[in-house]
Amino acid sequence: MLNEQRGFITRLVVVCLLLGATAVVAQDAPAPRSEVYGGYTWYNPGARLNGGVMPSLKKGFTIQGAYFFNRYVGFKAGGTGSFSDAANVATIMAGPTLRAPSESITPFANFLVGLHRNIPPKNTGLPATANNGVGIAVGGGLDLNLTKLLAIRLIDAEYVYAHHNYSPAAGSRDWEGARVGGGLVLKFGSIEPPVAPTAACSAQPTEVFAGEPITVTANASNFPKNRTLRYSWISTGGKTSGNAASTQVDTAGLNPGSYTVTSNIATGKKNETATCTANFTVKQPNPPTISCSANPTTVQPGGTSTISCNASSPDNRQVTVTYSASAGNISGTGNTATLNTTGAQPGSSVTVTGTATDDRNLTATSTTTVNIEAPPPPPPPPPPPPQASKLNEIQFRNAARPARVDNEAKAILDDVALRLQREPDSKAVIVGYHDAKERAGDRLAQERATNTKEYLTKEKGIDPSRIEVRTSTTDTGKKADIYLVPSGATFNEAGTQTFTERPPMRRTPARRRPAARKPAAAPPS
Repeated sequence: MLNEQRGFITRLVVVCLLLGATAVVAQDAPAPRSEVYGGYTWYNPGARLNGGVMPSLKKGFTIQGAYFFNRYVGFKAGGTGSFSDAANVATIMAGPTLRAPSESITPFANFLVGLHRNIPPKNTGLPATANNGVGIAVGGGLDLNLTKLLAIRLIDAEYVYAHHNYSPAAGSRDWEGARVGGGLVLKFGSIEPPVAPTAACSAQPTEVFAGEPITVTANASNFPKNRTLRYSWISTGGKTSGNAASTQVDTAGLNPGSYTVTSNIATGKKNETATCTANFTVKQPNPPTISCSANPTTVQPGGTSTISCNASSPDNRQVTVTYSASAGNISGTGNTATLNTTGAQPGSSVTVTGTATDDRNLTATSTTTVNIEAPPPPPPPPPPPPQASKLNEIQFRNAARPARVDNEAKAILDDVALRLQREPDSKAVIVGYHDAKERAGDRLAQERATNTKEYLTKEKGIDPSRIEVRTSTTDTGKKADIYLVPSGATFNEAGTQTFTERPPMRRTPARRRPAARKPAAAPPS
């Protein structure tokens, strides 16, 4: 059992060290300056007294306080109490503690030395009075950080050794056991993570012509106070001088381009260094600049346009302006010229180029465009007039009610009504037909047309004035055709005629004849 406890404590310490190594990498979170821990403790003393084994003490507590000199090293002190019906053990110990704080977890390890006090169990032959000894506790644990001020100690496990001056015959003088617990940690104060030295370099000016000097200055930050800073300078072009916080770069003979000056700052102590860079540019001689515009930008064939060009030299050199055109004729000097478009093709454009030249023969150009109007295109042909078109047709298949609009026809008419609702300026024409064998003739064709209209107006809410009914004079069939007549169109379908609408015929089923009466039975004789 003791070996298992030692193995558990060893593995716990290894895990804490691994977690600590991970936390050291992410050390950007502040750590508390001090903390107070209180929680539950289970203790197995690992002692044999008069042939018996002291049982585990399942009741117990630990109260400890710790103060840290830096993020990782501190001093811890506190006491524990472990109880059972048979025996009690109390410790007061202090010693160094190590931790590896991070934002989420904090592994730690302890080495504590102090008082180990116990009252032996009953029936061991030992005096039932407290016995004081020297104790050592070695172990570690893991805290889960909830807030800046509070953490949960997930586990605190220690190997505990104690020596008591019992009689050799009474039992072991050396106790070797394990103590495990957990609880809450209150955190106070803050130790900020170390900040690495930094530096920032600036060049003034950042753009020069070759031969003009540049001053580069390094501003160091986060170095320990009272340290002597030493500066060294390197440039990708030109010559630097001195080892002070500022250096002057000689740019004589440098070609146009970009260059970098680097400053290395050090104190002679490990990890107390910083580097910064600043860039500067050696400029080429600047050519002139020019910008041209035309007014107006569109002219009639043979018309004129005024060309204006603004030219200047960034280096304050003398500049002259000349003009050329891709068509027509241009004349003028200085900042203004006139373009005459005589001879230019109507519908084309003329490109005017202004060229600025300084006294070093450096040039720049700018172009502007003048459009020559083309004759107007012929007007487009008028759009074709709207035409009436057939939308759909419905069939009348019920022999008993040959003019009835059935469900199949209603589904078709629902789509017709939706089309009329979407096109409120259009109208509809319904043409009714009858079969040559149907006795009702034109009357049946009219009824089919009016029944169709009646469904669209009464059931679907279409304005009756938007629907015209007709009958066919040529074709036959048990159907009704529906035509859509857009706004502005006329219905001129050949072989149809209008009629005066009448209420639909109402057919009633034939009356059934009454059954013949049976003769009355003869009276009995």
